[in-house]
Amino acid sequence: MLSHRILQKMLTTCLVSSFSPSSGFSSLSACGDRLKQERVFSSLDVLEYSKVSLDSNPLHFDLECAQKAGFEDRLVPGMLVASLFPRIIASNFPGAVYVSQSLQFKSPVYIGEEIIGEVQATSIRAMKNKYLAKFKTKCFKHGDHLVIDGEATAILPTLAMEQGKSII
Repeated sequence: MLSHRILQKMLTTCLVSSFSPSSGFSSLSACGDRLKQERVFSSLDVLEYSKVSLDSNPLHFDLECAQKAGFEDRLVPGMLVASLFPRIIASNFPGAVYVSQSLQFKSPVYIGEEIIGEVQATSIRAMKNKYLAKFKTKCFKHGDHLVIDGEATAILPTLAMEQGKSII
């Protein structure tokens, strides 16, 4: 059994492995591990988001307005696209607390495009009975076209991920 001091040192250098085959869970095992989810945002998604956020920007609803502004089609709100990041983290680590997020919007996302959200662990630090994890956050369309770039921090209750989830 590893001492607490050795375990903490391993965590701060991103060499953690808490995989236990009998537990039915895999784990966030190292810095560099990536989690991904795909999503296609629909007109209904944009409408429902606008109701909650009160974002009534015509670029999201009026094709002519979007085209006059230089876009090909109606835009998906950037914050709706960025909602993939806390979704990815919380769906893999139930009970995670999303602490911070920085974002840079690099390219527009249009309704109906497939978006791949990705979070990549960059540091994991033990704190009492939880873990402070920092992630690079990115969204892509058309395979490798970067649309959002950023960083996030979350407090994870465990490094074990729900069964059926996988690190890419």
